[in-house]
Formats: sequence, C-alpha cells, structure tokens
Amino acid sequence: KVHFGALRVLNDDHVSAGMGFGKHPHENMEIISIPLEGDLEHQDSMGNVSVIKEGDVQVMSAGTGVFHSEKNKNNDQDVRFLQIWVFPEEENITPNYDQQHFGKEAIRNHFQTVVSPNGEGVKINQKAWLSLGEFDVEQALDYTIQNTGNGVYGFVLEGEIEVDGETLERRDAI
Repeated sequence: KVHFGALRVLNDDHVSAGMGFGKHPHENMEIISIPLEGDLEHQDSMGNVSVIKEGDVQVMSAGTGVFHSEKNKNNDQDVRFLQIWVFPEEENITPNYDQQHFGKEAIRNHFQTVVSPNGEGVKINQKAWLSLGEFDVEQALDYTIQNTGNGVYGFVLEGEIEVDGETLERRDAI
C-alpha cells in the first residue's frame, strides 16, 4: 500500500516472538506505529524507551535524523502492527516522539482521530489525519474530510465494509 498523497507506505507487519529490527536510521519521515496484537519495544537516539501495545498509537517525527530499534518484547507470542510512513510537511525539523493510548471504547462506532497536525490524538508534521473505528454490523457513518484538497484512504483491518458502493474485506484498501 504505497504512494497516496502524503502517504509513503502502509506496512502490515508481523514480528516473530523475540525478533525485531536492530538500530537503523530515518530522516525526514513521519513514522506511525499502531500495534494490533502483542507488545513492541521501541528505543531511539532521542533517549526514548517504551513498549507500545494494542490500543497505542506512536508517532516518531524523524526530521534531521534519528536512529531507532523495534523488537518484539515477548518471547512467547508474535507482534502484529501497522507502520505507516508519511512524507513530512516541513523537512529537517528537530526529531520528536509521542505516543497515546486509545481504548476500545474510544473507537467504538465512530471515527476517532488518533493522529493529526493540530494535536487531536498524536501530533504529526503533515496536514494528515488518521482515524480508527470499530463498528457494529449494519452501522452506517459518513467521514468528514478535515482539510479541503485532501483525499481519503481507507484500510480495513478485519471484517467487511461497503464504501461508496464498493465492498471491502480484510486488509483491502480504497
């Protein structure tokens, strides 16, 4: 899932128990991690050490450059997570890190903004909004575009939805 507006890539990642990605560099990219199951340990050159879990949303603005590593915190279960790369609005900013937790109730039957440029959810260096939702069967909703001129990219984690007459199933995007 690559190149839609400011979206660089949407990776649907799997990390086996005890495995991970060693220290590696990034610059001038907004990197959003959303664990779907399991625990992902993050360490970076800004001094951040954290474990992100299901319900957490993490943003790392790489800016002028940052090194980080990610590994499965557990030796007995796999980690599944989305890692979304977004081109920044402004390049060469001071690197930044933030994370927030959004419980199941926060995303139930509505679009909950979890990432935005204005600080609703975790702040990102781009005029992009990311929302999560978990919906009851037969639930109908409209999505409001936050910035005139932006498109909308929809990605189905699980289940089936209909978007503008198109049926989407697990891991489909439109």
